[in-house]
Amino acid sequence: MQVVFTLYPGITALDFVGPYQVLSNVPGVEVVLAAVEPGTVSDDNDLLHLRVDTAIADLSAPDMIVVPGGPVANVHRAAESPLVDWLASRHETTTWTTSVCTGALLLGAAGLLDGLRATTHWLSYDELASFGASPTEQRVVIDGRIATAAGVSAGIDLGLTIVGREWGDDMARAIQLGIEYDPQPPYDAGSPSKAPAPIVELVTGLLRA
Repeated sequence: MQVVFTLYPGITALDFVGPYQVLSNVPGVEVVLAAVEPGTVSDDNDLLHLRVDTAIADLSAPDMIVVPGGPVANVHRAAESPLVDWLASRHETTTWTTSVCTGALLLGAAGLLDGLRATTHWLSYDELASFGASPTEQRVVIDGRIATAAGVSAGIDLGLTIVGREWGDDMARAIQLGIEYDPQPPYDAGSPSKAPAPIVELVTGLLRA
């Protein structure tokens, strides 16, 4: 199976690294990093710089697409975006088309989420709904061949979910153990429905700024 991560300047690193770490551990999987133009792609802090050797136009029929998010996802979802056009065309033949965090907005811009249940970062639910999707707070939402994950860290859950579906529960459990993914957060504030209202207000202000 060929798994393509579509990268662009300003991605959030964990959106990519989480599912990458999971899926790259599956025997036989070919992982490809691709962008509109080959070159260096920097993260949203301009500290992590990834070398991308493949142009999306050179990938005609990926089995799985993973679209990470980032604060600048809106910039890349414009109607004339080559990435959006590529997602719309390649989805026709994928086994899975997936996103992490605000990567879902790119799927929405490609017309892939109309009438579907989907998720994204909680601050982007309204934007997600503007594409005809029905937002949900679930960590991972699967509707047909499309799988969307909530904000940032949920990409690990997305990867494990797909591994379980494609290669079986034991493979997913083995990878989970191998990467020692055993979440025991010191605080129970990982979603807006759990976090205290002042914390939600603080984070909302910081992220929207």
